[in-house]
Amino acid sequence: MRLLIVEDEKRLALALAKGLSAEGFAVDVVHDGAEGLHRATTTEYDLIILDIMLPGMNGYRVCATLRAAGHETPVLMLTAKDGEYDEAEGLDTGADDYLSKPFSYVVLVARIRALLRRRTRGGVRVLRVGDLVVDPATHGCRRGDREIALTAKEFAVLEHLAVRAGEVVSKADILHHVWDFAYDGDPNIVEVYISTLRRKIDTPFGRRTILTVRGAGYRLAAERG
Repeated sequence: MRLLIVEDEKRLALALAKGLSAEGFAVDVVHDGAEGLHRATTTEYDLIILDIMLPGMNGYRVCATLRAAGHETPVLMLTAKDGEYDEAEGLDTGADDYLSKPFSYVVLVARIRALLRRRTRGGVRVLRVGDLVVDPATHGCRRGDREIALTAKEFAVLEHLAVRAGEVVSKADILHHVWDFAYDGDPNIVEVYISTLRRKIDTPFGRRTILTVRGAGYRLAAERG
């Protein structure tokens, strides 16, 4: 899943981005409110981590503007302030949750996962492609009743394919969704992860579900080898 961090404390923002990337999220970081609003309205995100005290445009205005424009992306607000009034104001502008600095990183991750689970409530919670089951809430994967161990990044690639099962997903789309906005490494990293996933979810089960569509990308389908 793709997250946007809007935080002007650069050291904190980069530390959060590093930690959340290790959790398997694709993370973009900006340091002022106007840029955060621009990025949030031009790129699809699963969740926004939004500081209140920002240069240019504060977090309250960013959140209120997003909600007024009809954007429903979950927003987790961060602030150095403390008190019921500040929390109430943040929630009144449309934020989904609120966390005061300093905060525990473990608590932050738990809040993020809770918001993402809440967003999918009433929708498809578990992704199924044939007998392959991908559970975004628990980061679990299994084929039938056999659990498959995946790294955070492997799971992120598979989840993105599973969300769009049956569709052709380009390498560029996978890079954009699973790696961060500023990634400038070898785009062939996608091929490496696809190959690893095939060895884990297909080969041991005699399946062929991650298909290469030459010149276009990959497609996840409920097919047998």
